[in-house]
Amino acid sequence: MARRAPLAGIRVADFTWVWAGPFCTLQLAHLGAEVIRVESANRLCVTRLLPPFAEFEPGPNRSGYFNQYNQGKKSITLDLKRPEAVEAARRLCAASDVVVENFAAGVMDRMGLGYDVLRELRRDVIMIALSGYGATGPDRDKVSYGPAQVPLSGMSSVTGYRGFPPMHVGISYGDPTGGLHGAVAVLAALLHRARTGEGQYIDLSQWETSMAVLPEAIMSWTMNGVAPERDGNRDPQMAPHGVFRAAGEDRWIALAVEDDADWRRFAAAIGRPELAEDPRFASAAGRKRHEDALDDVVSAWTVERSPEEATAVLQGAGIAAFTAATNQDLAEDPHLNARGFFVELPHPEVGVRKHVGVPWRMSASACRVTHSAPVLGADTDAVLRDICGYSESDVSRLHAAGALT
Repeated sequence: MARRAPLAGIRVADFTWVWAGPFCTLQLAHLGAEVIRVESANRLCVTRLLPPFAEFEPGPNRSGYFNQYNQGKKSITLDLKRPEAVEAARRLCAASDVVVENFAAGVMDRMGLGYDVLRELRRDVIMIALSGYGATGPDRDKVSYGPAQVPLSGMSSVTGYRGFPPMHVGISYGDPTGGLHGAVAVLAALLHRARTGEGQYIDLSQWETSMAVLPEAIMSWTMNGVAPERDGNRDPQMAPHGVFRAAGEDRWIALAVEDDADWRRFAAAIGRPELAEDPRFASAAGRKRHEDALDDVVSAWTVERSPEEATAVLQGAGIAAFTAATNQDLAEDPHLNARGFFVELPHPEVGVRKHVGVPWRMSASACRVTHSAPVLGADTDAVLRDICGYSESDVSRLHAAGALT
């Protein structure tokens, strides 16, 4: 018997944009839900306008960013400033199991699409709002984007080098973190509904989900009144620990020596067994006290070797080490490709492109990317007819009224 996807038969009305919300609904699409993105040409999703673009040619359907995080979804266009479009959106929600949005708190209510309205249309609907600060509290009305969540969550305070000011971490952690938390919350709500028949409203704060990923720093303060010191890639106990320059242009290797036994194996592996008895480095405490000198020793060895060669030597000695991979390294990695991690599906405008696929395998359930990301509004007419109950003449009327842009 063919395996079913875990969320087969579940429909999601997706009013999200940018990253956090679409990342949430991407997980639901991966699990087999029918995800229908509600968009508008009058207010394009930011990610449709961001590079990289296929052949470096900009266009709302050519963004690798958008096409990555919207695989397996459908797209309809509704101008929600028009009452006819809001009515169509209500019909879609009434026919959906889950409604997802990540606007600022109160936006959906002002459009006439808040939870109180939707549950009158469908009593068991599940609605999740992934706002920046949640639907309650003094900051509820503030607009937020992922980059702001990094310093607001305290992540920047523990990111950086010793003696340097706080630093950004390179990506907008608030977005994918909020999206993943949101997907798990939706799954829990679906299980609750399966047992009780009850829908519910999920109020998610991206700020709070960002803080949830760095408990050590927060607990350090709440338990002991000590703020962790920024210390680059170093670890509070392990040494050496970090990312070290290797041979080649911008090539690096990450490694960690956990304890004294590791250190003795490391010293032998790099051809310096005498270092195991060096009084500066023989103990973990000594290695931490003399970490600058220790890092110089490690760097002198790694810089003479490719990261692949250094990785092979150290792993052979039982030391945790690996090449700091580039994007090209990952795209060409034989292990990831052998597992089918990447998918290559035809897209109507940019053709076949390699994208990151579903990062898990389920032995009894089918989880796969069913099709590429949608062209803007490609499914508008079909969704309005087949799901929302409009006739062909109704759809033509909505087009003529400018409600489907």
